[in-house]
Amino acid sequence: MLSLINKPDGLITKPDGKTTKTESTAKGERADAGDGFRDDLLWYDTRNLAADDSVLARLGHTIYSGVLLYPDNAAAILPQLPARMTRVLHASNDAELPETPGLVVASADAALLARARARGLATCLRARVDDGPSLHGAIAEGARHDYLMVSFKDPTNIPLELGIATLQATRTLLFKEITDPNNVDDAVVTLGVMEVGADGLVYSPRDHQTLDEFLGRLAAKRAARIKIEPATVLRTEPVGMGYRSCIDVATLFSTREGMIVGSTSQGGILCCPEVFYLPYMELRPFRVNAGAVHSYVYNAGNKTDYMTELRAGSPIMIADLGGNVRRATVGRMKTEVRPLRLIEAEFDSGERVNVLLQDDWHVRIYSAEGKPLNITELQPGDRILGHVAKPGRHVGIKVEEHIIES
Repeated sequence: MLSLINKPDGLITKPDGKTTKTESTAKGERADAGDGFRDDLLWYDTRNLAADDSVLARLGHTIYSGVLLYPDNAAAILPQLPARMTRVLHASNDAELPETPGLVVASADAALLARARARGLATCLRARVDDGPSLHGAIAEGARHDYLMVSFKDPTNIPLELGIATLQATRTLLFKEITDPNNVDDAVVTLGVMEVGADGLVYSPRDHQTLDEFLGRLAAKRAARIKIEPATVLRTEPVGMGYRSCIDVATLFSTREGMIVGSTSQGGILCCPEVFYLPYMELRPFRVNAGAVHSYVYNAGNKTDYMTELRAGSPIMIADLGGNVRRATVGRMKTEVRPLRLIEAEFDSGERVNVLLQDDWHVRIYSAEGKPLNITELQPGDRILGHVAKPGRHVGIKVEEHIIES
């Protein structure tokens, strides 16, 4: 039997010697990163991995939160793990069960897990799903345990969606196990299935390049919170005809979200989607009437895109009133000749921005209170919302240089 001193994150020992999940890991109570993406649990499977592998040595310095161990490598790997990481031991028989409650026990053997729970150990059911009966059986049995770790035969995410929906009212944390160490796309998509996503992911790249790609793409999703602040309208006037584009995305906006659009790299205005009542037309809750074709559209990672660079399949950033952002995909760009209106505004810090939008009553931007304002009714002195950025862009990427834009 294995013994361990450190306890995994999210587990405490009760007076009766049994372990239970802390409040911080109860489903629905996990911390939100504040940037529109959840603080997902990431585990790494060490099967057939040497204890001195350089990839393993990196894990403690990344966002990985747990490690899946085996009886033949646990003793060598455990001393390398930082205290914050959850230790999960795969066991196949009673002799492999740990002596102390510091490890989560993972197994495909439900009876073995029942005996582990009787000893006060946290448990994780490992299941392979290759058809309907195996899916329903895994969900039913998994609901008895602290964790359910599932690998899927087929590439569809429908079984995962069913698992998420069924277990969302329970305290069981659902992990998807990706067995292909090179499938970064599946790993990233898994965390966003049904918007809620799986509670956790077991994904184990075996080389540094793949690990870098995965962590980089995940960081791009997580590190995208921006500052939204009020500005005062200085000038608003018609400027004649020009090409403007609507951005249609493959998601639905809320009444607190929009896109940041501006004529300069100094910042932009938070433009409303077409989610607010209009008397003469149906709503288009997937659309932002985003402005003239020369405009910058602010994107994640402190980048911008020219309106003309966006096309079907392009990633785009959606921001809400509090600065939380999420990624979406452009489904269509709709560009037409329309009358345009110039709106120039100044932030409290003194930076000035401007934007050219279609000069029509139905086009709206957000007020400082987060209400939709019809741009044809704007007056100097009105307070609106926008984003200030440091000026200077080259091919959409922030560069340090002296630049004047007006």
